[in-house]
This record gives sequence, C-alpha cells and structure tokens, in this order.
Amino acid sequence: MADISSNFLGIKSPNPFWLASAPPTDKEVNVVRAFEAGWGGVVWKTLGEDPPVVNVSGPRYSTLMSQDRRVIGLNNIELITDRPLRTNLEEIRRVKRAWPDRAMIVSLMVPCTEQSWKAILPMVEDTGADGIELNFGCPHGMSERGMGSAVGQVPEYIQMVTAWCKQYSRLPVIVKLTPNITDVRQPARAAKAGGADAVSLINTINSIMGVDLDRMVMHPSTDGWGSHGGYCGPAVKPIAQNMVAEIARDPQTAGLPISGIGGVTTWRDAAEYIALGCGTVQVCTAAMVYGFKIVQDLCNGLSNYMDEKGYANLDAMRGLAVPTVKNWNQLNLNYVEKAVIHQDSCIQCGRCHIVCEDTSHQAIFASKNGKRHFEVNEAECVGCNLCVSICPVPDTITMRRVMPGEIDARTGQPVSAEYANWTTHPNNPMRTVTA
Repeated sequence: MADISSNFLGIKSPNPFWLASAPPTDKEVNVVRAFEAGWGGVVWKTLGEDPPVVNVSGPRYSTLMSQDRRVIGLNNIELITDRPLRTNLEEIRRVKRAWPDRAMIVSLMVPCTEQSWKAILPMVEDTGADGIELNFGCPHGMSERGMGSAVGQVPEYIQMVTAWCKQYSRLPVIVKLTPNITDVRQPARAAKAGGADAVSLINTINSIMGVDLDRMVMHPSTDGWGSHGGYCGPAVKPIAQNMVAEIARDPQTAGLPISGIGGVTTWRDAAEYIALGCGTVQVCTAAMVYGFKIVQDLCNGLSNYMDEKGYANLDAMRGLAVPTVKNWNQLNLNYVEKAVIHQDSCIQCGRCHIVCEDTSHQAIFASKNGKRHFEVNEAECVGCNLCVSICPVPDTITMRRVMPGEIDARTGQPVSAEYANWTTHPNNPMRTVTA
C-alpha cells in the first residue's frame, strides 16, 4: 500500500491531514477525539496574550447552501481562543505527551512588538509542541487591533515578526497568509526573507453572507447588528489553489514548503493540493460539517488513489502539476479543440443549446431533419467548454483536439503544429520578434 505518512519540516505524522486552527482545535477534549478518529495532526486554535479575548455570545456562523442543502461556504466571526493562555498551554503539553506520533502545531497571534513575541515563544516551546504557525490572516476582530491580516497585508511586518520568531524559538515557523491581498507572492517572499520554514494558506476571506430581507439586517447578527467575517469551505478552494500555485511556481519562493488550506472536503481535494506542491493539507469546514471521522475517508481515498497511480509516497506526487500552471500569455494559441455531443447518452434537455445560443457562440444546432437534436456546429465552435461544464449527464459532451494539419471549420485554415503564444502574435503591439 502507498505510504501516506508525512514528514513536513521534520514534523512527522501518520498522514498529511491536519485540523486547521479553528474551533475544532480549541480544547484538549476536541483534539484527543480528533486523534482518536485518525487525524495526523492539529494546529491548535490561535493563542494570544492574557487577558483572553471576548467572543460574542450569539451567532458566530452562517452558511452558503447549495440547492440540495449541502454547505458550500461557511462564514465565521469567531476570534482567537477566549480561554486563558495557561489553560491552553497545559492542555497542549498533555496532548502532545499522550500522542507523540501526531503533529502538534500551535497557532499564535500577539501584538506586533518584539517583546510580546519574545515572551510567548518560550512558553509554547516548553509544551513540547512541534512547531508554530503565525496567524497573519484573520480578517475580523483581531485585524482591528493591529494583528491578524493587518500584519499579513504588510510584507515588511511579516518579515520582521518572522525574524523575531526565528531568533527567539528553535521550533519550525510556519507563516499563515491572508488571501485578502492583491498579490500573495509578496507576503510569501517576505516570510521567506524573514526565515520562515514554510507558509500555510489560505486563511479566511472577508465576507458578508447575506441580508435578511424581511428585517433588512445582515446575517448573522448580534442584537440587530452584524460584522464582516471570514469565509471558508468548498467554495474557496479555487481561490486557495491559485494562491498556492502562485507561490509554488514563483522563482523567489519555489521550493518553500506549503501547507494547503481551503475547502478540503474529499481525498481528491487533498490530492490536488499535494499535486500543486503542498506537503500537508489543513481541514476545518469539512470537520465542522461532517465530524472528525471524515478523516478516515480522506486517508482511505488518498491511499487508494496513490496505489492506483503507482505513487509510493506523498513526495512521489507532490508538485507534479505545478509546471502546468502558466501565465495566460504562454498558452499555445495554435492549439484547437471542439465540443462533441455524444448522442447515445444525450437526454435532449437542451441546456447546452440554450447557454451557447444566449451567452456564448451560437455553435449548437437544436434540430435535425425537423426533429429535436443537438449537435455542435464546428464552424462556430471556439472550444470554450461551456457546454461541457453545464451538461447534466457526465461525459455526454466532451472536447476533442483538432489535430495539426486538419482544417479548422471556424477559420477555414489548417491547424498549425507549431507552438505560438501571445508574446509573438502579430496582433500584440508589444510582441517580441523571433528569428
């Protein structure tokens, strides 16, 4: 069987699935239950200075539901731990001693002063924890106090605090990055410059989940008022994976270990993050929706997939997809595809025709010989993939490559076998001239 054990920064765990810093990792009882279920590690909910923060005693979560009532997005306005620092440290120490084979990472957030970080780091190190994660991502509550994303949005602060942590602690330092920024490569570069051993991303995204139109109050609300919160869950996965890939392929941060976070619900999600360069994946929303035992499905699914593909261990598949991620101007403009509708499984619903006719390229015929029949008009098809994306029957519409030398019915020209991109295209006023 494939070996799914993880060795991330020298921190070993039986699998790459860690619970992210969040309510599921706030107490000894939760973490022990998680380890009993099979989780490879946890990032303990963010610790801060005493006196502890005060959370609202009311609605902290709100969900975005699909039409079949599945949670696809979750918003929270909860802050870091509201329990005394000493209580958390004692529990971390006990759990780590009882579960030495599991990864124990402690998330930290204190004021952006050298003394504050210098004071808390030895306390955490004394618990026997395996590493620390610097919470530079929390977008609500703490950011208004000059912490969380208020630090994560300023590369100079990231580098400065990371350097303090490397100076005052022997533990591996993971920097958790905020997605609420224009270019995630800048904070990642700053973390590396400060000496970070790894980065983790993404933290939650600033969001408001909706409005109660009967009361005209945003929700969730406390005493009739609401606040923006942090958005997570399956719906954020595409955003998170883009940011992971940007760091993995950036020449200045390539090779920097990454712990992937954002919408991991199935083993496939985890495998995608690993293929994009992640050494571990962190999970929160899925555990809060389905419970801790979901890790068993994650482990079994990942192991079976790796067996099927012949990957002996995580390193054998880690980062394999990164070279396929390019800037748009590097895409091959001479590569042509067309949609194909397979009549044997087409249910004649007409959705492909409607969306193509109304919103795309009018490239699907709706009738043939006076009968309802859907077929691609290759003279108009640009290969956009919209019809494939909305077809309710899997594999009924697929894409086929128009091979080099074959006539493209839309242009009337043979498809070239040569690679060509926008940087040399004659329509590009800034094109480079090739010999």
